[in-house]
Amino acid sequence: MLRKPKTRLLPVLPFTPREDIYTLPNILTVSRLLAAPVVGYLVLHDQHAWACGLFAYAGATDLVDGWIARRWKLQTVVGTVIDPMADKTLMTVLTVCLAVKGALPVWLAGVILGRDVGLGLAAIYYRWISLPPPKTFARYWDFSLPSAEVHPTGISKINTALQLGLIGALTAQPLVTADISAAMTALQYVVATTTVWSGASYVYSKDAVKILSAAEREKRRG
Repeated sequence: MLRKPKTRLLPVLPFTPREDIYTLPNILTVSRLLAAPVVGYLVLHDQHAWACGLFAYAGATDLVDGWIARRWKLQTVVGTVIDPMADKTLMTVLTVCLAVKGALPVWLAGVILGRDVGLGLAAIYYRWISLPPPKTFARYWDFSLPSAEVHPTGISKINTALQLGLIGALTAQPLVTADISAAMTALQYVVATTTVWSGASYVYSKDAVKILSAAEREKRRG
């Protein structure tokens, strides 16, 4: 009597929903991200007019991409990550370049960069612990797999606006004939205060980072 060969059942991996990340707001955000090193290059080579123009483009896309996402319901989890990432990349590049050129005090550059490094390490940690299994390097960098949302705190939004205002003013300062050094010094101390304050707000706020449940990930896919 012949025996039927036993069939080996392969383990079924859990299904992880994906979302469409190729939206116009995300494309605009990525263009802002790519513009950051170009602006830095222009600052280092004293091309202040071109640097200001590209900086203005970055600011305009920062406003437009959010409006488009809300108007046509194109919000994505990856958008909540790369939008602040684009802002911080531009800030980081210009902070370093302006400090190298002597336009920004080194101590203030250290405060700004130190906060961003801390938040960046926290983002890496939360992405890893929130990623559904299996946890692999490829899946970690696959941003179509939503796992957590970042919600900027109120003081963080104010700080970002002040930082961008300071960096934009310092970038444009060589083109200004009036003496605005006193105003720039005052703004620098204000930015230093809000930078420390906003960094602490992420530590003590319970709503800054939200790990998505399975139901919420499925909803994002739809």
